[in-house]
This record gives sequence, structure tokens and C-alpha cells, in this order.
Amino acid sequence: MTHFLPMQTVPTTTVGEPWLNITIFGLFVAITMVIVLRASRNNKTAADYYAAGRSFTGPQNGTAIAGDYLSAASFLGIVGAIAINGYDGFLYSIGFLVAWLVALLLVAELLRNTGKFTMADVLSFRLQQRPVRIAAAITTLAVCFFYLLAQMAGAGGLVSLLLGIDDRLGQSLVITVVGALMILYVLIGGMKGTTWVQIIKACLLIAGAFIMTVWVLAIHGFNLSTLLGAAIETSGNPAITGPGLQYGASGTTRLDFVSLALALVLGTAALPHVLMRFYTVPTAKEARRSVVWAIWLIGAFYLFTLVLGYGAGALIGADRINGAPGGVNSAAPLLAFELGGPLLLGIISAVAFATILAVVAGLTITAAASFAHDIYANVVRRGNVDPDGEVKVARRTVVVIGVLSILGGIGAQGQNVAFLVALAFAVAASANLPTIIYSLFWRKFNTQGALWSMYGGLGTAIVLIAFSPVVSGAEKSMIQTADFSWFPLSNPGIVSIPLAFFLGWLGTVLAKRTEDPQKQAEMEVRSLTGVGAEKATSH
Repeated sequence: MTHFLPMQTVPTTTVGEPWLNITIFGLFVAITMVIVLRASRNNKTAADYYAAGRSFTGPQNGTAIAGDYLSAASFLGIVGAIAINGYDGFLYSIGFLVAWLVALLLVAELLRNTGKFTMADVLSFRLQQRPVRIAAAITTLAVCFFYLLAQMAGAGGLVSLLLGIDDRLGQSLVITVVGALMILYVLIGGMKGTTWVQIIKACLLIAGAFIMTVWVLAIHGFNLSTLLGAAIETSGNPAITGPGLQYGASGTTRLDFVSLALALVLGTAALPHVLMRFYTVPTAKEARRSVVWAIWLIGAFYLFTLVLGYGAGALIGADRINGAPGGVNSAAPLLAFELGGPLLLGIISAVAFATILAVVAGLTITAAASFAHDIYANVVRRGNVDPDGEVKVARRTVVVIGVLSILGGIGAQGQNVAFLVALAFAVAASANLPTIIYSLFWRKFNTQGALWSMYGGLGTAIVLIAFSPVVSGAEKSMIQTADFSWFPLSNPGIVSIPLAFFLGWLGTVLAKRTEDPQKQAEMEVRSLTGVGAEKATSH
């Protein structure tokens, strides 16, 4: 999950020992690279490369899902948001957890039973293959690309605090190194290697957050009321324990929060890189076990963020957090340094970088699978391609996407990274979710409805964000020298998501052509029971 708060440009002050941070991070990279190399030995077929040969158990996949979902922003961004804005910052944690429940209960298992490797497999199951696959691949690539930009730019911004590098060239070099490592992971290990990296990273992140949580509670006598009282005393503002500090100053900010919440909760249920994880388990039963593990791990982690956020507010204070390189995102590393000195900071730094690396690898393989499987194999070659040829194209796509994301991340340095994330969520919620819901649950849904919904949702979300305050006309806009914003909200979800659902319905009822009822009946049985799914997914 990825919601970075805007970076702030401030004078650099190195916290901890940069050489120690680099050493611990290098150690993590070396260990995971060995694991990726071992995992790559079994990558013989397309199912091995895209879906790890469907060889992971429910608990393993549930842990990997948590690793995919809990990004550096979940740790750094939310802890900072709670430290500065208190209750309103914790709303992010609540929103992200509720969003995951919606994703799991509504679409995850049904998608897994119906598809093979990608979201487009499901959307095109009973509709016309070529136009629907092209549209689904475009929306998948759009979501993945903006996510990649956010992660890469986030890596560059965080490095100023963790390694003491504040010049643009140094941060560009770090972005290039992260991108190169990500390309290597995905190129060699495929989904299997990527999954193991995510499992390790999830364990490290949750363990690190747990240790810091217990430490903060111990300082305050394991009493949450004492902790909240200390946070109020440090900030001098009793409002941090109640709602309204960030959202509620005006009607527009309240509407903006509703819009953002709508995009987060519904967008998560249509994130291609999260949904693709369900193809790595052998059966629907294991998919359900994945769900249970993921909910427990993610839920526990978001409870930790509440303690860590108020702990940072109490022990460090908003002024020091805002004044540090990385701004709000520096709250968790500063708290680690306050608690355990350079060693704990080094470990937390390495976990933050590992987190970026793992999320970026998951996004890259999803984008590569979407292009190679949906565009190349099923549209260009019309299904006449052997699995080896498809995997070769996927690997070439990984390199291209990696290079583009490195260049984009370098270009996006210092920009409002939240803009990139908002666009990714808006695209997922607007372009993908209505089509997924209609495909799974509405018998009359047809190709025209799918295309209207996907292209309409994608276009609306991009246009509204382009003319919103995140791009121009505000103090923290991407383009501060211009003002062409006419849409008042920072997130378009409240407009683009209902519009996409409406377009899907309108396109369907106005279409003269109906789809094959037998295919629809087959999809309904397969999605609900899993019957026939094993045969379809074997490759």
C-alpha cells in the first residue's frame, strides 16, 4: 500500500551512521539475492515465471500478500501522519485495512478461480478477447507505472535522511541502484523469487514495528492513556487525539477526505499487483487461507502504527520531524534512532529500503506479465505462442519497464509523490473495479460496457487529477508557477468511480450485441466453486 506524504526540502542533517545503514542494507540485498538465485532454478514454464508454479502454501502467500501490501509508505508515511495529525493520520491505517477486507471478501477468490495469470484473463473470459485485453492491459500498466514512480521517488527522498545524501545527483544514483536491483530480482527470480523477497521483507517489517511498539509502550508503562497524554504534552495541542486536525477545516477538505477514502477502499480491490498474488497458490482453499493470514498480519501492523505514530509525537515532536530531511516521512527512522541509536536506525533503514525493493519488484512483474501475456501472446500472436517465447518477451518487458521507472523516478524527485499515488488508486478504482464487479456478478454485462467503463474511468481520473490542486494552483502543487486547476478536490474518486460504474451500465444497456450465455454460466460456476479452474490454470 503506498501513500507517501509530500517531501519537504530542508537542510540536511545526517542521523545515525550512513556506513552502518549501507552495510545492513547490503547484507539484506546479498541474502535475498542468494534466495532469488535458488528460487530461479525451477523457472521452466510461464506458470513458474508468472505464478511461481502455484507452489506456495496459504500462510506463505498470505505473508507475501502482506509484504506486497505494506509498503515503505505504510510504515513511514502513516507513522508520520499520526505523529503530526494524530487521529486524522490514523484514518489512513483504518482505511487501508478496511480496503483490504473489501478486496478479499468481494473479488480475490472469485478472480483466482476464473483467471490464469492476470486480471485481463478474468475480464475477457466471457467478453470479446482482443479489445477487452488491450483495455485491461492499458489500465494495469497505468496503475503499475504510477506506483513505480511513487516508490522510486520515495527512495530518493528518504535517502537524504538514511544515508546523508541530499544532492540531486546522489539521490538519482540511489534511484538507479534500487531500479537495477529490482530488474535483477525479477529477471532472475520471476514471481517465485519476488515472493520470497516479499515474505522476508514482511517478516522484517512486522518484527521491526513490533519491537519498536513494545519499546514505546514500555517507556510509557504499557499504558496507552499515558502515551496519548505525553503526545498531547509534547505537541501542546489536545486536538491530536480527536478528529478534524487535517480533515475538517472546511467543507472542501471533508469532501476531499471522503473522495480519498472512496479511492483507497475501492481502489485496493482492483490493484493488479495485489490480485495477481492469488494466482500463486494451488487451490481455492489455499487462497482462503492466504486471506486469513494476510488479514491478521496487516491488521496487527496497522495497530502498531497507532503506537509508533503517537510515540514519535511524544518522544520527538512535530517540529523535529518536520525539520528533518524527508519531512513527515522521517518520523519512524527518527523514533528508531531515539530508541535504539544508530544500530536500530540502521536496521529500520534497511527494512525501509527492502520494502521499496520488494514492492517495486511485485509491480514490475505484474506489468511485465500484463504486457507479455495479454498484449503479446493473446492480441499480437492471437494465442499462437509457446510459453518460452512469452516468458522471453516478459523478461525484455521487465528491463524496459525498469529503465522507464528509473528515469521517471529521477524526474519526479522533489515532486508531490502523493499525486502519483492518488492517480494510481484513482485509476484502479475507476477503471478496473466496475468492470471486475460487473464481470463477476452481472449476467447481462457485455464488451461495450467493459470498454466504456475502463476507458471512461481511466480518462476521467487522469483529466480530473491533471486539473486539480495537486498539479497546479496550490502551495504544494507539482507546477507551482502555473494555475490551471478548476477541479477543487485533490482526489477524483468521488466523481470518477461512480461515473465509471454508470458508464459500464450505460454501455451495456445501449449495446445491440449480447454475449454468449454459456460462457457467462461457466464463469459464474467457476468463480463461485473453483470447478474447472485447476484445468484452466495448468499450463
